[in-house]
Amino acid sequence: MNKPRFMIRFFLLTAALPVLVSLAACGTLASMASAGAQVAGALGVIDQNTADAVSKSSDAIGRAVEEISPEQEYYIGRAVAANILSRYKIWNGSPALTAYLNRICAAITINSPKPEIYNGYHVAILDSTEINAFATSGGHIFVTRGLIACTASEDSLASVIAHEIAHIQLQHSTRAIRTSRITQAVLVTGGSAADLAASGTSLSELTDIFNESVGQIVETMINNGYSQTQEFAADNLALSLLASAGYEPSSLITMLRALEKNQSGQRGGFSKTHPTPARRISNAELSAGRYSVADTQSYRQARYTRTR
Repeated sequence: MNKPRFMIRFFLLTAALPVLVSLAACGTLASMASAGAQVAGALGVIDQNTADAVSKSSDAIGRAVEEISPEQEYYIGRAVAANILSRYKIWNGSPALTAYLNRICAAITINSPKPEIYNGYHVAILDSTEINAFATSGGHIFVTRGLIACTASEDSLASVIAHEIAHIQLQHSTRAIRTSRITQAVLVTGGSAADLAASGTSLSELTDIFNESVGQIVETMINNGYSQTQEFAADNLALSLLASAGYEPSSLITMLRALEKNQSGQRGGFSKTHPTPARRISNAELSAGRYSVADTQSYRQARYTRTR
């Protein structure tokens, strides 16, 4: 056997596909992979059947990573919200407090890089003493009564909401869906891609993929949590969102210190799905110094006290 050719074939089969799968967030890469496979097949580096399989997988991955539309984000987020509300109840004990949180949210989003989404941003309070918060791609932001009880000012409330808005604007939940769609594409093309193309994907299959994606997001939010990198990114963007809206960015650090104090003994919620407050504080302190905002917290304290 020709050793160089064997080594090239080995590299293509054992390394190229995993790399393409991990980097296929760009459709151009998938197109290049498809073309490259065909060239390799024509040169005899790999057999034509293998080249065709790589091309089909690459083309499918390219289609799978197409941007999810705002409408899709909303309806997926709405399904996630429905799942969350099957586990928690909305608290309607203070419509004034709910309205207050939504005004804070509006002040932050209107000054943000993404002020408008398909159906807007909406905040609701969950009737739970658990210390936690969730946000869906549909713009639904849920904050528990337990988390609100940990706040001491409007700015600390704003820091909680800004962090959840950051998750939405950074599309952290829909990234899980994109990963699922890529995986599905690879599995399909690894099997009977030609048959699937001829017959079309059935409604039940699409429903299963949708439900699986929603389930993965809910599992991430409630049980596993986002990665430390994603949480740090959300905190960093939250600092910017707070500063742009005129809130004190360091209120995020103040809030994290309050959470650190209150999380002792808590088994679920925030302590289960987030990095430790100490790590988040260290990360936030690296970025907070970039922002210089006049300290106007005292002007907001009266309305915070009145509404709380």
